Amino acid sequence: MEDYSQFIPKAHFERIPIKNLVSNQEYQRNLSEAHVRRAVANFDPYQINPVKVSRREGINYVFNGQHTIEIIAAISGSRETPVWCMIYDDLDYEQEADIFANQQKYVKALTPYEIFMANVEAGNDEQLIIKDLVESYDLFLSSAKVPGGICAISTLEYVHRKFGFHVLDRTLRLCIGTWEGDINSLTANILRGISKLIVAFEDGLNDEVFKEKVGRCSIKELSRTAAERKAGSLGYAEAMLIVYNKKQRTPLKWGKLYKTKSDEQEEQEELSEGEDGINLGLFE
Repeated sequence: MEDYSQFIPKAHFERIPIKNLVSNQEYQRNLSEAHVRRAVANFDPYQINPVKVSRREGINYVFNGQHTIEIIAAISGSRETPVWCMIYDDLDYEQEADIFANQQKYVKALTPYEIFMANVEAGNDEQLIIKDLVESYDLFLSSAKVPGGICAISTLEYVHRKFGFHVLDRTLRLCIGTWEGDINSLTANILRGISKLIVAFEDGLNDEVFKEKVGRCSIKELSRTAAERKAGSLGYAEAMLIVYNKKQRTPLKWGKLYKTKSDEQEEQEELSEGEDGINLGLFE
């Protein structure tokens, strides 16, 4: 019989009450309360991963899963709640730290596109609605920048989740009508920039005027102006507003464009998880 032992971790599984687990080792990152709150709000028991535990001198040290146990404790309301643990009996402190430091080294992160399409296959409403909307404009969702494709998946979800279907629909309609589906216009910053203008000015923003005036400005020129203004989508919104307001008898008021600091922080958080790919799993 073949010996496969070198490929199998020397570990076993137990259900251990959270109160009997010790975390916050020196090598671990600080506990993120925001991450815990977000995961609690979106709790799904099927997303829970086993907690990795090193049992040394009878004490259960968590070296992977400190957020998992805090999320379970918060959602259950008790530290008596047990969690599945993968127990290692032969590790010392230095080995734990080494495993913790290198556990993500060879993990391939899921891209927003891969996660989105998995949600489509699962029949989840939000992704199906967005997919149908994009395809109604003779476009398609893509994992790469190609003609007719939108790869700013996180942006589509962000606008839909934050502002609703009608804002996303108008955002796509304005973008496509302004630059006729130019591949360089279907980007995260431009789509978010347009959505900012729509939310800020609502019916005060005239779609036909926007398409006529802003459409005369190339994406390259718009990007250059945006870079001189502010980072990210706010810079693009400002650049488009400058063009829109030029020679207008009643220009749109700039003050309406700016949101609260908390909203801006939320957007930065969304962007940090955005178009470049994220790891699957709410819990660690």
